[in-house]
Amino acid sequence: MLFYRLGIYRIFTGICILVLSNIFVSCVPNTPYTPTISEMPTQKVIPETRLPIIPVTSPAPSITPAIAISSTQTFTPITTPVLPPLSIASMRSSNYPGSDIKVEKILERGYNYDRYIASYLSEGLKIYALLTVPDSKQLDSKFPVIIFNHGYIAPKEYKTTERYVVYVDAFAKRGYIVFKPDYRGHGNSEGTPSGAYSSPAYTIDVLNAVSSIKKYPQAEPSRIRMWGHSMGGQITLRSMVITKDVKVGVIWAGVVAPFYDIINNWRHARRPGLTPQPTHTPDSSESVIDYSAIVSPNSFLLDLSGPLQLHHGTSDPTVPLAFSETLYKQIKKAGGMVEFYTYEGDNHNIAINFSLAMYRTLSFFDRYLKAP
Repeated sequence: MLFYRLGIYRIFTGICILVLSNIFVSCVPNTPYTPTISEMPTQKVIPETRLPIIPVTSPAPSITPAIAISSTQTFTPITTPVLPPLSIASMRSSNYPGSDIKVEKILERGYNYDRYIASYLSEGLKIYALLTVPDSKQLDSKFPVIIFNHGYIAPKEYKTTERYVVYVDAFAKRGYIVFKPDYRGHGNSEGTPSGAYSSPAYTIDVLNAVSSIKKYPQAEPSRIRMWGHSMGGQITLRSMVITKDVKVGVIWAGVVAPFYDIINNWRHARRPGLTPQPTHTPDSSESVIDYSAIVSPNSFLLDLSGPLQLHHGTSDPTVPLAFSETLYKQIKKAGGMVEFYTYEGDNHNIAINFSLAMYRTLSFFDRYLKAP
């Protein structure tokens, strides 16, 4: 009985101690246990190793703003301006392949050269031309070439073998192949005549003539020069800033002023039938002066393909002397090679001083690239 009572007492005592212990622990702050140095396990010291620092760049977050689109909102597409066909840049970007030259008719011989009516292709049109070829005993002989750009003649009145006969004869006797295109709409040439100041068509025909004569067996492709009179002077100047194939040029009484002056400061520009008016009208964002700058070969004289010689009569009633004077100054300013001759009291054809002007012209051609 005594043992039983002692057992109950011990159990009661244990329960009391346990309850008091829990009450005491709950009242003490929860402080982490920190071992003493003697309680820490020994560790081997490892030397510090420095790793290379690799910068990390985070891309900037792209923020796409929310755009509210109205059902009535319209958008104007951005378009690249289209250059007018007459512009120098536009003409430079085009191709002028020409074609093989076909002899259409054998003409009466000249003094020391053969004469033909020939044809070639320009933009699919059959263009006729006068062709002269010097005599040669050697079948493989090659000759320098003169592309002959005639002045304005009413297309319905034009004939391949008429006009400029003495001019062509002088060049042909000197040992040059002469190739005189009829331009489209002239004589038997296909196409519609359009003028040289409002359309690139005549210049296109001439550039295709250059490519065609380069294929001709007796022509020396590296010795092509160009002669132009009046309207043909404009074509010559334009050709010489578009292609490098024309090595030398001569212009008589040329319409060689900037486009603005041709249209606004030349009374013949308003004469019906002589020089057609421009077909391009600048829009509201394009001034006449800006248009003149991109279509005038005068704006591109740094790119002139070779030396140029100018001739003009002081009493020319058709084309102002000032046109040649201005071009001469412009070429000199651009650092180009140019000669300029005036003929006191002479007319548009330099008829009074024809022999002197032709002598100077031939001497100029002979001086540059006569020999291979």
